[in-house]
Amino acid sequence: MLSKLLRGSALLAFLLTATMVSAAEPDANHFRAKQILGTKILIQGNKTSIGTVDDIVFDDAGNLEYLIVENNGKLSTVPWDAAKFDVEKKSAVLGITMEQYTAIPTYTTKTYPTFYAPAYRTETYKYYGLTPRDLRTFKRR
Repeated sequence: MLSKLLRGSALLAFLLTATMVSAAEPDANHFRAKQILGTKILIQGNKTSIGTVDDIVFDDAGNLEYLIVENNGKLSTVPWDAAKFDVEKKSAVLGITMEQYTAIPTYTTKTYPTFYAPAYRTETYKYYGLTPRDLRTFKRR
């Protein structure tokens, strides 16, 4: 009985300490939309700017899927996982070359793609050397 009480107390103390430590440290895995919108997008290596985040696209379950990057009126789709953010500098770096980036198709606000068409998702992720994750669906009642 005393052993269970001591183990329970130790576990409680650990959980309280872990909670206080995590509350003191900012969580780098969470962003707010206003921290992302307007972020400058750079190409790895020479850090050339290719535009800014104009919009964000969520899947049916509410997961952030894409960034829409605007550059001189042209838009391109960037998978969320392709960008490495530095929120303090309001910038993100893509791990691709400029040659790879120029091969990515662009569109305008009048010709938005069908973001969740299987072929579009596969092709878009492929440009960035990524594989799309399985889509999660959320059925609303």
